Parts: sequence; structure tokens; C-alpha cells
Amino acid sequence: METVIFTVFDILNLLLVLFLWIYTVRIYKKLPEKIPTHFDLEGKPDNFGKKKFAFFMPVLSALFYVLFFFITKHPETGNFPFEITEVNQEMQFLIMIFLLKWLLFLVLLMFLNIQDYTIRYSLNSNSKARVHILLFIPFIFISVMAAIISAYIYR
Repeated sequence: METVIFTVFDILNLLLVLFLWIYTVRIYKKLPEKIPTHFDLEGKPDNFGKKKFAFFMPVLSALFYVLFFFITKHPETGNFPFEITEVNQEMQFLIMIFLLKWLLFLVLLMFLNIQDYTIRYSLNSNSKARVHILLFIPFIFISVMAAIISAYIYR
């Protein structure tokens, strides 16, 4: 069952990476020469760069995808909150792999949201972010806490 869930996450995460690339390539020619490269907590740009920086998020997302993919293929190299034994090894690896695939999904959604806002703001300075960036932080924090609690239960 877990292999089906992991495969679904891998496909979903790959689709998010591909969508981010396609979205960026399709809109690139319409972008002005200067685009926002950083936003403050209120969503106002406080740094600008050349339009080639539009590819920063797609490149970063592809790197994260590859990195997380290889890390989850070799869970024995991970850092675990509890000692790994013969008894708990399978469950601890399962928890870690699920957490990493879920965190990658959240991070890719966050990158997509940032990219969308950057592009829309570049084309219209009255645009607002669809989802506030700070909304992702509680989801990431709760996910990590749930994984640690699960690892503790199955130690």
C-alpha cells in the first residue's frame, strides 16, 4: 500500500515541477526586463532583478525534486530522532519517506505560489498573492511534529 502512496506522491511532485517549468517558459516573453526577486512580509517587492531570475524557482524545484528522490531511495543515510533497530527500522523508514515526500509537495506548492505571484506582480503591480506565504509554515511545522510523534510511538 505504501508503495502506491509513494508513487502517487512522486508523480504528483513531478507534475508540479513540470507545471512550474511550463508556466514559466510560456509567460517568460511577456515579462518586463525587471521582475521582483524578493517580497517583504506584506507582499510588497523589496528587491528586483533581471527577468532571467524567473527561472530560479523552476531550477530550485527541480533540484529539490532530484535531491528528495535520491534521499528517499536511501533512507538508511538519514538522521532519525530515535535509534534505528531491527524491530523499528521498517516503520521509521516509512515515516521518514512519507514525511519527505509530503514536505516536498508542500515546498513545491509554495514555490509555485511564489512564482505565480512574482509573475502576476511583474505584469500588474496591483496583484495580490493567491495564498499568503506564511500559511505554508504552520503546515510544514505540524507535519514535522506529526512525524516526530509517529516516530516516537513506533520507536
